[in-house]
This record gives sequence, C-alpha cells and structure tokens, in this order.
Amino acid sequence: MQLNAEDGGNRKFIMVQLPEETDEKGQKAGYKNICEIGKERIRRAGKKILEENKDKEGIDKLDTGFRVLKLASSNMADVYYTPEEFVSENLFTKLEEVENIKPDRTPEDLLFQVMPLCNLPLSSRIEVKEIHGKKVFFVEDNYLVACFDKDVNEAVITEIAKQQPYYFVMRDSSMATDNVADNFDQIFNAYSKDTIRKIL
Repeated sequence: MQLNAEDGGNRKFIMVQLPEETDEKGQKAGYKNICEIGKERIRRAGKKILEENKDKEGIDKLDTGFRVLKLASSNMADVYYTPEEFVSENLFTKLEEVENIKPDRTPEDLLFQVMPLCNLPLSSRIEVKEIHGKKVFFVEDNYLVACFDKDVNEAVITEIAKQQPYYFVMRDSSMATDNVADNFDQIFNAYSKDTIRKIL
C-alpha cells in the first residue's frame, strides 16, 4: 500500500495466517487470534498511509481495503440416498425436500465459491443491488451476476437477463414456482441468449 501511494501503482497482495490463539495480553486487548490482530494492523496501516499522503494528487484513489476469507468445507450438502430409503409413493416428495446447500452458508459464501469457477479472482469488485426486493450480486460490472435469495420470480429473472451478464448463477431452490423454472431459459434466450447460466 505504501509503494502504491508513492508511485500510483496498483499492487495487490495475499496474506495467509493460521488462526493461532493470542496470549493473555492479546485476549485482554480483544483479539482472540492472530488473524484479528493482522486485520487491525492492516486497517491502521491504510489509515496512516492515507493521512501521511493526504495532499498527494490521486491519493483518494488509493485502495486500502481488503477482504478476509476463511478456508471451509464445500457449501454443498451430501444429498445421497440409498434405494432402501425410498418407497414409490414418497420418491418425489423426498427429492423436493432435499436442500443441496448446507443450512449455515450465506449468499456471500456461495458467491465466493462460484467466482473462481467463472475465472474471477477473489479480489474482484462486487456491487450489491436490489431487484424487485431480491439481493443480486454484480461482479466486475455484469461479468457475473448472481442471486441466491428464495422465491425469485420471473420479473427478477427478466431484469437480470436484460443486464446481459456473461455468467448468471442462482440456486435451484431459489425459483419461486415451477413456472419460473419452466420459463427460465426462454427468458434468457429472449434477452441474453449467450449468457452462461449455472444452477447450484
């Protein structure tokens, strides 16, 4: 960040830290692990660099922000069943009730899972917009558009298709009705037939 402030560069960096617990002094200061100390040090360094260079031309464009990500298991739940678990009368009911995303996962967790699959670095610019009451992520403008909310209807899908994203991702369980699922491809074919669509 200091070098970028000095020469107007756009260097990026990745820091990796094990969440090692802090000693008694660190705990008393409110830092449960070394990662928490690291985050605070980066915040303070960015603030100091901006203050020390406040009169420099273009300093307002200096990026001192950062993202914190944790390694985790897959967002996808195990939804495998043996033949003995099914009987003919409840086969379809059981399949419809199965949720393929782990219940403790957030829309942001899902977004960061799909970004590398869409050839996007995790440092990509993300903007969150609301479309007909649903939270929609726009990554690198509209290179990737994603919506993981429940009860997504045709109006939302149509508005997203009109943005003509390169990729569009949503959850299978997000579709409000069977009609939305049936019309999904027709809507995209009408407004953005080249969009690559992925359903989780």
